[in-house]
Amino acid sequence: MENKNMIIIFAAVAVVIIAIAGILFATGFIGGNDVETTPFKMSFMEGSFIGNVSLENDKEKFMHSYEDKENKITYNISTVDNSSVLMEIYQIQGLGNPEVRSFNGNEWNIYFTQAVPNNNSSTNSSNGDDAMNIIIGESQGKKQGYLIYMIIDGKSKINATGKMYGEAYTNYFEPLLESLTLKESKNVPHIYDEFGLTKEQFDYQIDLIRQYKSGNTSALQGAQ
Repeated sequence: MENKNMIIIFAAVAVVIIAIAGILFATGFIGGNDVETTPFKMSFMEGSFIGNVSLENDKEKFMHSYEDKENKITYNISTVDNSSVLMEIYQIQGLGNPEVRSFNGNEWNIYFTQAVPNNNSSTNSSNGDDAMNIIIGESQGKKQGYLIYMIIDGKSKINATGKMYGEAYTNYFEPLLESLTLKESKNVPHIYDEFGLTKEQFDYQIDLIRQYKSGNTSALQGAQ
């Protein structure tokens, strides 16, 4: 009888352990890296963030915003018909050349930059400590492009320096890219609409930018 009772107890404990393990796997606490993850799903992309991340804005079908409040990180994720040409515009404004990586069969251009918050207060001027570090991931598919902006607040405890080898990229951004599944969408926004231009006007501006990049430094003087 004693042995039978012991078997029953061990069986009950085993059931509890299996149930707990299932919960931990589902929430991302175990399964290899002991890291909490937050899954997300939208019409054009799905994957998982590292950490406890909440959806903050999904009013626009093709642009969603998420926040990791603990680490003071904002993720802005969107899709347009031509994301690569947007990067050309950013580069003419000073954005550096990208690092190129491939994840799940998708090639990503990864950019690192900074921005200083606009503070109009006469008593609280911005300083270097306020600078936000930004990692941009851009992937252009056959029919549409995908954009991820990871904005790390200047007061975040996450080390965002060091580019590809920094904590923000290595521990947060790259795992996000590794988790992604990209989806094709219908009625994706046109990039020229985002600038309030017609296709012809936008193409003209891009042609001037490309002339400038190829060495014709006077090209942009005629831009309207």
